Amino acid sequence: MEKFQVARFKVSWTVLLAPAYFTYLLAGATVFQILEREAESNNRNHFQLEKLLFLANYTCLDGPALEKFVQVILDAWEKGVNPSGNSTNPSNWDFSSSFFFAGTVVTTIGYGNLSPSTVCGQVFCVFYALCGIPLNLAFLNMLGKALSLHLGRLERGMVSLVPHKQSVEALAVSLFFITGSLLFLVIPPLLFSYVEGWSYGEGFYYAFITLSTIGFGDYVVGTDPDKHYISVYRSLAGVWIIFALAWLALILNMGARIVAHAIGMTHPGFKKQEEEEDVSSIKLEDSLAQGTIQSKI
Repeated sequence: MEKFQVARFKVSWTVLLAPAYFTYLLAGATVFQILEREAESNNRNHFQLEKLLFLANYTCLDGPALEKFVQVILDAWEKGVNPSGNSTNPSNWDFSSSFFFAGTVVTTIGYGNLSPSTVCGQVFCVFYALCGIPLNLAFLNMLGKALSLHLGRLERGMVSLVPHKQSVEALAVSLFFITGSLLFLVIPPLLFSYVEGWSYGEGFYYAFITLSTIGFGDYVVGTDPDKHYISVYRSLAGVWIIFALAWLALILNMGARIVAHAIGMTHPGFKKQEEEEDVSSIKLEDSLAQGTIQSKI
């Protein structure tokens, strides 16, 4: 493995990357704790106060009965039933919502606000995900290649007009990034804000958390029981997720290449290590394939 010299010590890039990765996680945990812990404590105290006031106003109830009712509400929420409203709330398993759920399974977003409650549904979900996740990756890879092809055509068309190739490539990538950002990250939050009643910041937060496949589930489109959505609303949201994921994956891949190129320019050892690892992986794949062929023979 290629290594570089630091103060008379040879250190591999993997040894440096591991502490940097865990340091990043520790820093994030610290910041999240500082920002969210006090708010959580306030919300917890507010909830306890509301329970005490409720018991004070309705003396026919006692503490255990209220706790049992709260547990019923929590169980309903975990099963995808919104406790607010009444039994006329829209179904979570109509075709549009089911299509949206299927998309969250194969894209591994997994909001967590809805999941199969029957044994048959859970078993089917396992096998559906096993087959659907590789299919989704292949489809996103195909979309990414198609987008790369269009980007290449745009670059070649601009190069034919402007002789400065590097400047044209940077401009084409910038246009690709800006156009995709408008289509997938800027305009959709405006629609979500209008339909769902969210602020633009909440809509943008939902869009990014969804497309990054983090999927907290604190904001999900089409779940407000007080709103009447068109039947294809969640299906359209699922289509937006799929195409936006392909665009974002291409952007992140381009960003990773830029970072790797920048590191390779400053530390040639990193570039050599990557080349050696690529060659080693190719040799390993060839040896495995050869072993498989020989075993069949």
